Amino acid sequence: MENRDMASATKRRSRQGRGPLRVRGVRGATTAAADTPEAIEEAVHELLAAMVDANRLDADDLAAVFFSVTDDLHSAFPASAARSFGWRHVPLLDVREAEGDGDLARCIRVLALWNTRLGAGEIRHVYLRQAASLRPDLCAAALAVPGGWA
Repeated sequence: MENRDMASATKRRSRQGRGPLRVRGVRGATTAAADTPEAIEEAVHELLAAMVDANRLDADDLAAVFFSVTDDLHSAFPASAARSFGWRHVPLLDVREAEGDGDLARCIRVLALWNTRLGAGEIRHVYLRQAASLRPDLCAAALAVPGGWA
């Protein structure tokens, strides 16, 4: 292993704590302003950037990322936006959200499977825009953490 690779691996371990390495789920959601490729990409980029910032995610530590979209989003795939975000080597999957009463319009949800040493209670889930109404408990928890995202 090159010195640079060893330094990167050491840095990654130190920021993820000292516990055993586990796969943890990081949840998030947002809404797109419109059903256009540009609006979907903007919403996904904003969501992924907030998830990275809140948890110090590194794409190399992601096992897989699943996106779901409501039935009113057709013009682009969130996985394509994730690839343009730079997650080219992360396994990505898009699915259609199940219909239900009271669905949030133009909603994009994400579940990232992350290899980390953090405990489940240390994970910061990210809900942006109108999707913040889906899990106000998690949004309030993120704001209560020193250095948490706003």
